Amino acid sequence: MAVNKQLSSHDAMELDKDCSIVLELSESDPLFDKKKKLLQDMGFSTKEEIHVKRSSDPNWISTSLKVMLQIERIINSDETELYFAGDEPMDMYGPRNELEALNSILQLVESSLSSACLMQKNVLQEFHDAIVDMMSQSGNKNILETKIVEGYNSDKERKLLQWGENNGVKTRLEIAYVEGAGRGAIATEDLKVGDTALEIPTSLIIVEELVQADMCHALEKFEGISSETMLLLWSMKERHNGDSQFKIYFDTLPEEFHTGLSFGIDAMMVLDGTLLLDEIMAAKRHLHAQYDDLFPALCEDHPDIFPPELYTWEQFLWACELWYSNSMKIKFPDGKLRTCLIPIAGFLNHSLDPHVVHYGRVDSATNTLKFRLSRPCNAGQECCLSYGNFSSSHLITFYGFVPQGDNLYDVIPLDIDAAQDDFTEGSSISNWTTHMVRATWLSHNCNIFYYGLPSPFLDCLRRARSPMPHTKDLLPENLKNEIEILEDLRAICDDMMDNLGDADLDDRKDTNWDVKLAIKFKDIQRSIVSSVLTSCYCGLKLVKDELSKCLAEDTPGSKQI
Repeated sequence: MAVNKQLSSHDAMELDKDCSIVLELSESDPLFDKKKKLLQDMGFSTKEEIHVKRSSDPNWISTSLKVMLQIERIINSDETELYFAGDEPMDMYGPRNELEALNSILQLVESSLSSACLMQKNVLQEFHDAIVDMMSQSGNKNILETKIVEGYNSDKERKLLQWGENNGVKTRLEIAYVEGAGRGAIATEDLKVGDTALEIPTSLIIVEELVQADMCHALEKFEGISSETMLLLWSMKERHNGDSQFKIYFDTLPEEFHTGLSFGIDAMMVLDGTLLLDEIMAAKRHLHAQYDDLFPALCEDHPDIFPPELYTWEQFLWACELWYSNSMKIKFPDGKLRTCLIPIAGFLNHSLDPHVVHYGRVDSATNTLKFRLSRPCNAGQECCLSYGNFSSSHLITFYGFVPQGDNLYDVIPLDIDAAQDDFTEGSSISNWTTHMVRATWLSHNCNIFYYGLPSPFLDCLRRARSPMPHTKDLLPENLKNEIEILEDLRAICDDMMDNLGDADLDDRKDTNWDVKLAIKFKDIQRSIVSSVLTSCYCGLKLVKDELSKCLAEDTPGSKQI
């Protein structure tokens, strides 16, 4: 970009000052080694200094942002994202990862803006605006239509909002019944990146300090009891307290929670043979054991504090489902991370492409919890946040729903026996002890040694079959080995599909809520297995064609792909 000739020498010096933003992977990151390797594979180090300076290139901002986004997406990735990132990293991450990466870059730019000189500020502001625009464009790509169910009686929710506003809550949301999602938070006006959709004072947050002293004293003999369990027991009693500070909040809670923990026999039968059935059964065994440790002993020893009619198994399960599905982990100004219930905020539903991604820290200046937008939310649109990077099985078990869209965390874990000795440093298989598959996208990159399946998984299969180091030479023995691997995998997937049974084609409108969820989960599992089978057939065709070619040529040596 040309510099105005009338700039003073001082201004020119200011403009030439180097302004840089440092992107660094923390060594304390539990996935440091895996992320470091992926960064290095892409030509980056664990600490990259990006120089932000005007250039004659008209695309200098977008070029710099693209590089920064590549780095930050890896830094912000979790284990599942890293596992599937070996072949085409940018395509294997979801929209939440992109928003988190852009948020991280935006925070670094805003931090630099506060200490930059005037000329640097102009450049950084351009950069800042470009990031916000990119976040806005990301939101425009993934807008889901919000269908409000008319005629729903929301008097209790309106009372809760009024109670909140009377006690310091600031909101630009209203509560409505959303088709397919239940109650949700709807934007009352157009909200842009950085706007605060909801702000809640800490005085309205349900935390462990609310547990009465007498209850704490009664629980002293239970060594190691957590503050979360104390709060759970407190909420079982408090929901029936007509004088509770939070009575209006408890009045808005359902009589029954529809999570996997409340699945009936019919739904469990539908799930037979799936890992979700095992997950639900394990969770319920854990909760039953926890309940049996506490009751009836507490009711017998302290009936005034723990009335038996309020501490039945059914009431305990209700409280567990409340805390699993509605609680949030929040960091307070004292540095302590607390598990809390936050009235009104519980109406913000989960989305794979959320509007709010960073909301877990109390603002010490205002002593409030703020829900700021990371992408725009138009008036009348449901405002969503992210509960975390969870699979549909986890979301069904503890929250009671399947998210809209393709969930990149819907995977099927696979056990592969492969010798771990002789793995060389930097090998893609040496870094992974568990393997998984998910729905594949063959159109991205399908060649002789990649069929839309994750490289760590394929490499481990090759290692399990042959102790010799695998090379991607088009030799007949390599191709024959590849055919055997794909045929073995196809057989495994055929068995999986048989166990899942035929898709339920019956009318599901009159089916109970739990059976509907169970059927939906099995449909997801079928989709994953079906896509892996498609990859196997694609791979077999490619490899067999290549083998026929090699045998026809009958020439010594090899050629590289």
